[in-house]
Amino acid sequence: MAPRRSTGAGAEAELPEHAGHYRLESRLGSGGMGVVHLARSTSGMKLAVKVVHTELARDPEFRGRFRQEVAAARRVSGAFTAPVVDADPEAQRPWMATLFIPGPTLSEHVKQNGPMQTAQLRRLMAGLAEALRDIHRVGVVHRDLKPSNVLLAEDGPKVIDFGISRPRDSELRTETGKLIGTPPFMAPEQFRRPREVGPAADIFALGSVMVHAATGRGPFDSDSPYVVAYQVVHDEPDLTGVPESLAPLVLRCLAKEPEDRPTPDELMRELRSVAASYDTQAFIPAQRTGEGTPAPPSPAEERRQSAARRRFGRKVAVGAGALGLVVAAALASAQLIGAGGMTPAGTSPHTKAAAFSSWRTRPVLGASGMPQCSYGAGRVLCARAGAAFALSPADGKLLWHRSGAARPVCGPPVPVGPLVQFCTDGGSLLTARDPRSGDEVWKRRLPDGTTVRYAGGTALLTAADGTVTGVDGRSGRAKWHRRLPGYGTPALTSFAGDPLVYATTSSPDGEHTHVAAVDPDTGAVRWETSLDGWLKPVASQDGSLFFLSTDKSWDTKAVVRYTPDSRTSRRVALPVPRQSPQATAHGDTVYLLAAGGSLEAVDLATGKRLWDLETSVSRGSAPVADGEHVYFTAADGRLLAVDARGGRLVGQTPARLGAGAVTAVLPAPLVVDGHVYATAPDGTVFGVSARNPSGW
Repeated sequence: MAPRRSTGAGAEAELPEHAGHYRLESRLGSGGMGVVHLARSTSGMKLAVKVVHTELARDPEFRGRFRQEVAAARRVSGAFTAPVVDADPEAQRPWMATLFIPGPTLSEHVKQNGPMQTAQLRRLMAGLAEALRDIHRVGVVHRDLKPSNVLLAEDGPKVIDFGISRPRDSELRTETGKLIGTPPFMAPEQFRRPREVGPAADIFALGSVMVHAATGRGPFDSDSPYVVAYQVVHDEPDLTGVPESLAPLVLRCLAKEPEDRPTPDELMRELRSVAASYDTQAFIPAQRTGEGTPAPPSPAEERRQSAARRRFGRKVAVGAGALGLVVAAALASAQLIGAGGMTPAGTSPHTKAAAFSSWRTRPVLGASGMPQCSYGAGRVLCARAGAAFALSPADGKLLWHRSGAARPVCGPPVPVGPLVQFCTDGGSLLTARDPRSGDEVWKRRLPDGTTVRYAGGTALLTAADGTVTGVDGRSGRAKWHRRLPGYGTPALTSFAGDPLVYATTSSPDGEHTHVAAVDPDTGAVRWETSLDGWLKPVASQDGSLFFLSTDKSWDTKAVVRYTPDSRTSRRVALPVPRQSPQATAHGDTVYLLAAGGSLEAVDLATGKRLWDLETSVSRGSAPVADGEHVYFTAADGRLLAVDARGGRLVGQTPARLGAGAVTAVLPAPLVVDGHVYATAPDGTVFGVSARNPSGW
């Protein structure tokens, strides 16, 4: 990397201009591990790029820890973290790029604005409990949760810096080397038994973070890290200034023994009344200030932001994770229409259609976030934070619009029989509407920790304890309730055109995945099997299921096809391991789009890779295939089309960046009757012809 000179001493006197192919624009901050820079991807998306200090890059042990951090961050990437876009732990100076999330750290906020009020504290605690639950569910222990590692984003707190050591943060050492953590926010076992640290240590840190947010200091306060370490292990915490309503819960988090601390689920149950009205915007300052403040927006962007604030005072980002997402509701549109290369009943790609002219809507007023859409009842049905609406697929005309809570939606609307269901209110409310008028037919409040999937006419609610309830999509009444077979809480997946839903769980060692095919109407298990490896289902085609096979470092190394009728499976290794790919299938061909933009086609019949293409898209949606083309959406709002047979880029729409927050998981495009419908970060929905992508 070619360095640019800067005043200062030591490693900070030389600052790199690039990390990989990302140009570093300004410095956001620095710590014991490295320097974090603001950068932009090729498409213009803002990134936060952490570049390791030069002297640490020479340390093999530290490089190993940085590799672990990258792997952990990729593993938990979702609604409560900053998604990893790219990384190179093997570079001369290792680096990792994540989405830039506007907003101050909790440490900055308390320093600038003083302690939080009680209502703000309860909302913060609920958000951090949700984050830790998701982090722990994928087997990661943070070990360094503290105010500077909590970002106060528009759609809730984000936890960053996973499982890292901070060699410059303290002079303390363990018997095995450098301190793992930051003393004022470490649990007693991190000092006494550092090799036995588990998830409960993060709960202790959460308690310490809450005391800091409530008082501006920690529960164990001293200028000496050695004194703090003694206090953490032996003394009772000082909760002076913590609101009485929260103090007992914070005290439980700060219990000396790990087994005496609550779990994240227990914390959320205690905070249930707050979680139902989650609203983090109450404590977000208007601007992030200080050393890392990005350059001011252009006049045009300023006008857009100002107009958006006048229309809707509380902007909330739509950020639903695809796996392990708390209260992630409704299937991704890739599952409903695109994941298997299929469209809803009665429609098919490239059928005869009337003359069609491309169209693009204006953003719906009073809403925020990237629209998430599906197709049903002859309409394009969409949801954004603050609004549900329907468009004419022929010309984009607004057919109806209903205002809603200014909180994130959980996914695209889901057509269920004669109704369409919307998951809103931050994931705590299901609402069934008449797709012709938008009128509400029924609604159902969801308990904390519920995830929602759909199959046929049934909504499948998975509770925090792992039990599943089948809810009739027409009436909203429960039809069945049971625990499904497997290793634990199941991940449920369904695909358009397939009447079954698939429950998958992986063994603790990741060596096997249990797959159960469930009748969504009755909850009966039609068949079950155990397959080798850690598998994620991505498509159902012609009686077979397709999976991605992931190793313990979360790299995808193979594609697997399982045919239940013959009980046979086929595994095809990828020539190159792929990071965090999304996939779909059409016929025997699986299409994978990996982080960083690598798109490839793998033929399960021949066991060969047909083609691969570097798209230069830093982050994309799940791909959708129709036999002619593979479509996907880029983070800058472009819709791209690739020739399905030859792997050649044949068309793309203009970028449509917005002024709001970044969407964590991009909605997949819809392919219906020879047309493609997609959405963009600027809030628009648009339709183009699938026949001639070169004319887009």
